[in-house]
Amino acid sequence: MSFAVLGGIFLNIGAFLTFKGKIFQAVIVYLFADLCWVVMAYERDDFWGIISITIGVVFGLLAFYKMKIGVLRKTLEKEED
Repeated sequence: MSFAVLGGIFLNIGAFLTFKGKIFQAVIVYLFADLCWVVMAYERDDFWGIISITIGVVFGLLAFYKMKIGVLRKTLEKEED
């Protein structure tokens, strides 16, 4: 099984978890998918792929951290008018 296929499987699992409302778990699974794609890009000597995927991983980790400490809670709740 290639890293591209494994990353795609993780992507589908993350999408299902997002659909079920389990956002924290989905972000972790998405990060595993990203790591698979970084390895795939490295194996293919795709420097720009590695850079762009790594930037996505960093933003994913920052989003996970902000969710964990509760900073994003305000923006996820509906505002009452």
